[in-house]
Amino acid sequence: RRADVRHKNWYCRVKVPDNVQNRYKVISLKTPHEREARDKAFDHDADIRFRVKHAVPIFEKSFEEVALEYSAHHKKMAETGQITMGRWKKVDGYIRLHLIPCMGSKQIIHIGEAEWKEYPFWRKKNNALKKDKSYGSRQKKANGKAAEPQTEEDKPQSHVPAKDGTIRAEMVVFRAIMNYAADKQYIRERQVPQGKLIQDDARREAFSLPEYRSLHTKARKWRDRSHENDTPVKKWYRQMTYEFMLVMTNTGMRTIEARNLKWKNIDFRKDKEGRKFIAIFVEGKKKFGELVAASNVVDYFERIRKISPATKPNDFVFCNYAGKQCCDNYDAFVEDMLKETGLLYGDNGGRRSAYSFRHTYATFRLMEGVDVYPLARQMRTSVQMIEKHYGHITPSENAGLILQGAPGWEPIAEVSDEKAASVNAKADGKKRKPTRKK
Repeated sequence: RRADVRHKNWYCRVKVPDNVQNRYKVISLKTPHEREARDKAFDHDADIRFRVKHAVPIFEKSFEEVALEYSAHHKKMAETGQITMGRWKKVDGYIRLHLIPCMGSKQIIHIGEAEWKEYPFWRKKNNALKKDKSYGSRQKKANGKAAEPQTEEDKPQSHVPAKDGTIRAEMVVFRAIMNYAADKQYIRERQVPQGKLIQDDARREAFSLPEYRSLHTKARKWRDRSHENDTPVKKWYRQMTYEFMLVMTNTGMRTIEARNLKWKNIDFRKDKEGRKFIAIFVEGKKKFGELVAASNVVDYFERIRKISPATKPNDFVFCNYAGKQCCDNYDAFVEDMLKETGLLYGDNGGRRSAYSFRHTYATFRLMEGVDVYPLARQMRTSVQMIEKHYGHITPSENAGLILQGAPGWEPIAEVSDEKAASVNAKADGKKRKPTRKK
């Protein structure tokens, strides 16, 4: 019995064999009755011998210990180039800011499906307070003079529940930690949560047609700007980022597919009518696929080839200044470009990134009337995902296709001089040539 507690429950102390760990394990038997305590003690002794024999961990770990161990493992993967450093930082942030505060020091052996399902409710209630960034500007407009400087504590704050997409990403990491624990034999495999993830119904942050035209025009100025702090390296990265943006918005590639793209994966072809196009073989998410792009994308790749230090078949198309694989998709320069053009944030406040170029491609293809099934094949995703995330494309935007053949809806004889709507380098306001009716 312990002398530093008020209750009279018995404990047992079992010595772990010297060939494993020269330690003792102290276990509470949770009974004040000596005979019952003896029986439980022998059971624990047998359990530890079984664990030693079958290489099962003897000393239980807390969720925090395993989560940090998992994060350290991911950091090693990032340092060896298996994943990006940005990906590790995001995973580490999920672990330290949310998962550990939720699970605390709870033993991982006591965590299972119930705790995993409960996490979204805890997360909704415990999201960080959001500071009102526009408060100062509103004060200035109301008073007609500059607002007094405020400390962070003085700024109005409001509780905004975490977005479903964010919670979903955190739950993916949560399950990955449990899988890691099972691989390490800290828990049994049946403890790994198998339930469905929370659904992310948020609209993807794509660019509207006017926004894309503005982006294309202003991005050229950003690419060609001259600044006293500019270096040849910075200018090179701005050029590559600009071409990267054009390729992504005209192909619908995932960022990981762009990262893995090599020159040998690009094939120049012609269709049955003799029109030029390119077939691109991509790799990402442990899958291989093929996508096609119009002839204008050829020009983008040719411009990349002219400035790239790595143009051999096995070299990466989107490389860094040293000619090695670019593992971050020019994230810092994409952010700088979007800030410069005033398009870093969408209408609903979501932050845009390089992945927004893929969403823009999908949105514009649907607006042009492309069928969902071939678009899903092109983008290596499911029809359900296309319909779920891009269902906001309204019928009025496809009126010509929907009303084709309807009474009172005649085909157009000539194309009026409207601005081009395609997602390509010419979508900056240049006029189309009128076509004659046969």
